[in-house]
Amino acid sequence: MTGTGPPHKTSKNERATRRPRGIPRALLLGLLLACCAAATLLSIGIGTAPLSFSRIAAALTGDGDPVARIILFDLRMPRALLGLSVGAMLGVAGAALQGYLRNPLAEPSVVGVSNAAALGAVIALYFGFAALHQAILPVMAVIGAFAALGALFLLSGASESPLTLILAGIAIATLAGAGISLTLNLSPNPFAAMEIATWLLGSLEDRSINHVLIALPCIAAGVALLLWNGRALDALTLGEDGAQALGVDLGRMRLRLMLGVACGVGGAVAVSGSIGFVGLIVPHIVRPLTDRSPSAVLLPSALGGAALLTFADVLVRLIPTNNELKLGVVTAFLGVPVFLIHLMRERRLW
Repeated sequence: MTGTGPPHKTSKNERATRRPRGIPRALLLGLLLACCAAATLLSIGIGTAPLSFSRIAAALTGDGDPVARIILFDLRMPRALLGLSVGAMLGVAGAALQGYLRNPLAEPSVVGVSNAAALGAVIALYFGFAALHQAILPVMAVIGAFAALGALFLLSGASESPLTLILAGIAIATLAGAGISLTLNLSPNPFAAMEIATWLLGSLEDRSINHVLIALPCIAAGVALLLWNGRALDALTLGEDGAQALGVDLGRMRLRLMLGVACGVGGAVAVSGSIGFVGLIVPHIVRPLTDRSPSAVLLPSALGGAALLTFADVLVRLIPTNNELKLGVVTAFLGVPVFLIHLMRERRLW
């Protein structure tokens, strides 16, 4: 005989175990690589000056006209490379911090690195250092990121608690934000304030191969350090005690993580300005397609971030405006639907 009692209600843990395990990793990475390739082709093909793919192919083989080669190699290619590299860095940084802090809303700004890098660049603009040499502004941004890293370890001390790191990061981010506001408030003229505000909105417009050479080593080092932490982040899902029992050195893991975020995000902010929400929304997009372990999310987040930011950079060129729409504005609007979806899922509306 069957029972006549009320139907059994599945617990949250039971529902979690019934979730799909995602799609095969090789297929996911292949799809993301295809998205990156499509975004790159669109990025080098779309702009103010029309450039057909036949002219692009001719320029790549050295047979194209000089104008096409200049547009391709001096303007479009550096912009596409920066879109891919900056997006990859922001995506993997967000995934790593969400895994380490066990907070779905974590991104580089949580630990103060993004704000501090922006402050370093703003100081270069405010005091006129950026006009002395093209490399000074990026260098100041990277210095600001590493200064934030030093302050982060000074404030958090030897504590391995994620909460301590978050509180220290919030303090640094708030202080850096106040410094940026102060420079805007004390700008000697409206033109200086406009230059700072424009840079803070984030953009890849008018970037050259020199910007790529400045940012790429920092970003490559940052991505490598964060991917190195994949297994340790998986162990950390068991808690600090569980991770230590598995042989994870939490102090070294945190050092690698923070160095990777500071180096990579500092290099990214140095050439693109402040671009938010990429590190927040990309892990949320790719996580349901994986087995949800932190290590499985890192590389897809890097590829997803590269594709998303490059597509967003193409979008700013297609939207008809008097002045080109800033990239940071577009990514901020893209972040809103992700917040709403996450809110609805938490309220079990979906």
